[in-house]
Amino acid sequence: MFTAMRTAGVLSAVFAGFTMVMAQAPGTPAKQAIAHRGASGYAPEHTLAAYRLAMEQHVDFVEQDLAISKDGVLICLHDDSLERTSNVEQVFPDRSTAAPAAPAGAQARGGQAERRRWLANDFTLAEIRRLDFGSWFNPKFADSRIVTWQEAVDLVRARPGMGLYPELKSPPLYTSRGIDMMKLFVESVKKNGLDRPESLKTTPMIIQSFDEPTVRRIAQELPGVPRILLMESFGSGMTEARLRDIKSFATGIGPAKALLEAQPDVVKRAQGAGLTVTAYTFRTANAGRFASVRDEMSHYLYTLGIDALFTDNPDQFPRK
Repeated sequence: MFTAMRTAGVLSAVFAGFTMVMAQAPGTPAKQAIAHRGASGYAPEHTLAAYRLAMEQHVDFVEQDLAISKDGVLICLHDDSLERTSNVEQVFPDRSTAAPAAPAGAQARGGQAERRRWLANDFTLAEIRRLDFGSWFNPKFADSRIVTWQEAVDLVRARPGMGLYPELKSPPLYTSRGIDMMKLFVESVKKNGLDRPESLKTTPMIIQSFDEPTVRRIAQELPGVPRILLMESFGSGMTEARLRDIKSFATGIGPAKALLEAQPDVVKRAQGAGLTVTAYTFRTANAGRFASVRDEMSHYLYTLGIDALFTDNPDQFPRK
């Protein structure tokens, strides 16, 4: 019992210190830059090239969206399917499945009522390794291969101080297929010792998901690791009661930047409830009303006071 209590105390101390760093007042150098799918503004997302460039651009964290191959390997992939970022349609033309029908009227506008997709979970890692994940972005990245979660861990861990920022994508999809995504992930985290206090000091890790039940489960199974509830909307509203509820299982919120543009008061209220605020996504192609993405990021970081943000352009992150 003493050992368990001591371990819990160490985890709590590490977690508390990490949260305190994340919640520094505006204007301090503690603001955090997360490379969105790597330096995805300059290299194909979730490739070694994108991850390495992000680290060269001195980000604080490199993001890894996670999917699962047919043979149960965690891979770094944003979409549930492979066709947007690889040549799977050419390599495996007969292995697609039907996607949900397009909205009514799509055919009349020249679209298709049904599109095809190649779910990553229908392919083994060996099959996915055959695909080119770079040419779609730029021919100079031809033959870029899929990155597994383990490869991403090894790459980032080799750079002390650099952090991992995995997202558990679409857990309900895998549940519907009889796969416990969370179980696979937790096993990997523990196998690599990523939840240990000494690891969190040298290789910080924050876990994120849009799926609230998954974040609640992370709180139970990996209590010493910070965790973010991603948000596409504020639902019925960010009341004080809702913020207290989120605080009971998450250490921060990750809202779309448009939500904070519309309701900037949420930043201070969330922080007042003990939650960090990390906004997404900042890129040169969509700086909104700002002259540059650097100006946009500066506004959110130092005027609105968010703690961190996701960006495709880590080199533009405005540090003070």
